[in-house]
Amino acid sequence: MAQTVNVNFRLDEEVKKSMEQACSDLGLSMSAAFTIFAKKVGREKRIPFEVAVDPFYSESNVRYLEQKMADYKAGKLKFAEHELIED
Repeated sequence: MAQTVNVNFRLDEEVKKSMEQACSDLGLSMSAAFTIFAKKVGREKRIPFEVAVDPFYSESNVRYLEQKMADYKAGKLKFAEHELIED
């Protein structure tokens, strides 16, 4: 059997607590969960889930929303009335 080594890294406290609970619910330790993840990455040579950025939080959208908020606070926004559509 291969020699085991320690790997240290930092996690946000709430992320750690959430992961500990999920692992406990699955009957796993965090160490076992990370080992499963590491083996899958090593075997498949990829992150085994989709990693994506929500476009809502893109720099351009944040700038747009900040400008709209500034316009709103300055009384520059014009709102259009419309009827509610019910399904």
